[in-house]
Amino acid sequence: MKLWSGRFGKETDTLVNDFNASIQFDQRLYKEDITGSLAHAKMLGDCGVISQEDVAAITAGLKGILKDIEDGKIEFSADNEDIHMNVESLLTARIGDAGKRLHTARSRNDQVALDFRMYVRREIPEIIGQILDLQAALAKQAEKYQTAVMPGYTHLQRAQPISFAQHLLAYAAMLSRDVTRLEDCKKRMNECPLGSGALAGTTYPIDRWETAKALNFDCPMGNSLDGVSDRDYALEFLSDMSVLMMHLSRFAEEVILWCSWEFKFIELDDAYSTGSSIMPQKKNPDVAELVRGKTGRVYGDLMGLLTTMKGLPLAYNKDMQEDKEPVFDAIDTVKMCLPVFTGQISTMTVLTDNMRRAAGHGFINATDCADYLTKKGMPFRDAYTAVGHLVAYCSENGKTLEELTLPEFQNASPLFNGDVYEALNLEACMGQRKSYGGPAVCETSRQIQAVEAFVAAHRM
Repeated sequence: MKLWSGRFGKETDTLVNDFNASIQFDQRLYKEDITGSLAHAKMLGDCGVISQEDVAAITAGLKGILKDIEDGKIEFSADNEDIHMNVESLLTARIGDAGKRLHTARSRNDQVALDFRMYVRREIPEIIGQILDLQAALAKQAEKYQTAVMPGYTHLQRAQPISFAQHLLAYAAMLSRDVTRLEDCKKRMNECPLGSGALAGTTYPIDRWETAKALNFDCPMGNSLDGVSDRDYALEFLSDMSVLMMHLSRFAEEVILWCSWEFKFIELDDAYSTGSSIMPQKKNPDVAELVRGKTGRVYGDLMGLLTTMKGLPLAYNKDMQEDKEPVFDAIDTVKMCLPVFTGQISTMTVLTDNMRRAAGHGFINATDCADYLTKKGMPFRDAYTAVGHLVAYCSENGKTLEELTLPEFQNASPLFNGDVYEALNLEACMGQRKSYGGPAVCETSRQIQAVEAFVAAHRM
């Protein structure tokens, strides 16, 4: 018999029962559901709403159910629709009438709002930990390649000389923002909906501050309508997951490019690559490609929940049962992607000679050449034009800037002297970029230390 069956004169159609049930996915909330019920029962007893004998029976019963679930002894039933009604039915079967008193001053609406909020809150530190692991791996790799010159790109065209360390540290900086976004989300969502009831609170003399404190919330939610209908935290969390996956996808795209024969800047470890069923020479970057592909999946989770929520009037609507699967899917996807991506980065072989060779072509020291003239007194725009003519001349004659003779330089400007060759040396070009955040070793060393300090400070 349904716990809500009193109003109804016939049994629910089997198809409707299966359609309506959520136990197949919300059973993962069992720990949060029991934890919330334990706090609720204690509060009811403390406020004199139920007897202390009932509190003791409920507490023992719930703890027994929790142990049996974790020991794999419980089989949930779709007839009881969701995790909340499954637990309550089990409790009542075990302890009798005391179990029926647990739901006093509570609705499934505030119960599910509590459980789901607690679940997301619990998952955030684990995801943050995985992000920090990736940052630590990036810092470790960056430490080894501070002097490895590579071309920096804009428009996927070689632009200016940077170090491989600086490129890796750019992603470490993005990941720092991902961490702080998740921390902000966790802080903002830390208000307790329990006690909101169905939507209008309750006539019982409950203490919402007690349950909020017991469940490690900062305070109760201030409006009971908002308490049962808010899913902003889930949307914010999915947005944070989408931005994180976007960062991983951008990085994955570069890994895919770098390990191609056209670039060959890195080689992926055999343990993080796959082969072809027909082409024996292939070594495919499937980890990076799957991360790139799964990014769209997490975007879909966000857009699905946004679309579900956009037309819902206050307060609770059954549509909101659709909130959990996208969040569960995003969590599972991100927690699968981060460790394997970290392993891929930690084990890759960096082909620094190939990077340096690529940096030697494409005139990526042209800006440094213009800066050379500017430091000799020429206005930058005039220097830009003069070097542009030199680049055009080099292109027509199959030369690099470093290969020009001094007379060829001086045809563009008499300000060129023999010291121009040192100014155009790629290692020197990179090493002179000491501005805050730049690729010079003094700056990448600072950035590495900052990443390591960030990782240490944000471990939970």
